Amino acid sequence: MILTMTSPMVSSQDFVATLVAGPFDQGLTDALLVEAAVALGHETERQVLASGIAADLVVRGASDGGAIERRVRDVLADRPVDVIVQPLAHRRKRLFLADMDSTMIAQECIDELADYVGLKTEVSEITERAMRGEIAFEPALRERVALLENLPVGVVDEIIAERITLTPGGPELVRTMRRNGAYTCLVSGGFTIFTGPISAKIGFHEHRSNVLNLDGEALAGTVTEPILGREAKLATLVELRERLGLASHDTMAVGDGANDLAMLEEAGLGVAFHAKPAVSAAAHARVDHGDLTALLYCQGYDAGTIARD
Repeated sequence: MILTMTSPMVSSQDFVATLVAGPFDQGLTDALLVEAAVALGHETERQVLASGIAADLVVRGASDGGAIERRVRDVLADRPVDVIVQPLAHRRKRLFLADMDSTMIAQECIDELADYVGLKTEVSEITERAMRGEIAFEPALRERVALLENLPVGVVDEIIAERITLTPGGPELVRTMRRNGAYTCLVSGGFTIFTGPISAKIGFHEHRSNVLNLDGEALAGTVTEPILGREAKLATLVELRERLGLASHDTMAVGDGANDLAMLEEAGLGVAFHAKPAVSAAAHARVDHGDLTALLYCQGYDAGTIARD
């Protein structure tokens, strides 16, 4: 039997499966939602969060979130709908950390810098291997930065203005969480000359990333040590969590690459966003089809509570 969601006391054995379709696909039909609810084999509470886009299915007294996810994914088959399963308690997060490149923005900033010196193909190949976890992040970053020696630093403003695009749903995600009391941090293996203006544009409380060394008005081809990579992202999460006096379950992180994995694993909810296969396999949850508003829907926000401005 499928029930409309009410507000009973939440148990530690209660799970919620949030189904999210792409905002332009609107592929989450009532029929599909009913089919998914029936497949769970429990009395299921249902709540539509955004018509055609997002909905919750709550399973009371369950013991295995993984089994819930497998059953729902079997129903979804190859439909472009994401599913995030988690304990219902504490789903609303109070600390949010996000990767920048290919997560909060659509591009890899270092690849765009390399394009100015005709080396985008070479640098992109190194970037891709590092994000898949095939080579260590820190030496890969040093190698790529060395190729940018003598590039005028002024091209950064041009890149941000003409080439960088924000991932859909990102500003809404950050604004909504901030309006509801969460602390937000953009933490990137990229560079402060990008994270500064981009974090301000999106609305993050703070940003952390690497510093490119300069030689006058040009890049020196080196980066300030120590490099902010996998372990530094993890350390940032732990530091902010402790500073704010939060529990692990109060935190959420999102990223797409191998250097995000430690941060994703430590967070109460770690989300792989349109990520490399190894990252998607290891993270608590993954978003393959939706935009960044999926990270609001999985916290229980509905279309009417998302900050659109």
